[in-house]
Amino acid sequence: MSPGEILDPLNADQLRAHLHCAVIGQQIIVLEQTSSTNDAILQVATANAKEGLVLFAEHQTAGRGQRGNRWESAAGKGLWFSILLRPKIEINDSAQLTIWAIEAIADVIRTELSLEPAIKLPNDIQVHGRKVAGVLVEMRAQENAPHMAIVGIGINVNQSMEDFPPELQSRAISLALALHRPVERQKFAVAVLRNLDRTYRTRFASKC
Repeated sequence: MSPGEILDPLNADQLRAHLHCAVIGQQIIVLEQTSSTNDAILQVATANAKEGLVLFAEHQTAGRGQRGNRWESAAGKGLWFSILLRPKIEINDSAQLTIWAIEAIADVIRTELSLEPAIKLPNDIQVHGRKVAGVLVEMRAQENAPHMAIVGIGINVNQSMEDFPPELQSRAISLALALHRPVERQKFAVAVLRNLDRTYRTRFASKC
């Protein structure tokens, strides 16, 4: 499937309409394709860019995970996005953001889909012993301001087994494969963003 054949494209305006008084999601961008959402959000973010900018891509050509591993991003089949944050933490405490993100996503998988995810440190979420989501946090030092953090998130949503390369088929899974039915990406994205926003404001003391 190419980006132009996506049957249920994400809509930035509709996503934002469900995120009232949010820090995360007050500005949302959806790209058809990019190399990596972490790289793309840095290209659009300015020095005074608001905290909570979210950038989705329907397809990543060079998505990356922990330790430089490639993240397979089938077009229109998952949620591939990055969030720009300015948490009041030190750069060497960035693992706090990873833990926050994977816990928040796992909670949504549990409550919205009645699956039982498992967290595999340092940055993965598994279902039925296979990877369904991952988080990559990259921080940038800022002078006289809170450091900037880019939280990259990949969630396998509607892939079939054939969407994964052969070497990953025994280690990866999608939510649809686990449920034996497709998942409405837009609705699930709203639930994920809401929980990320709520827990971020609670844990890192950001204000609405």
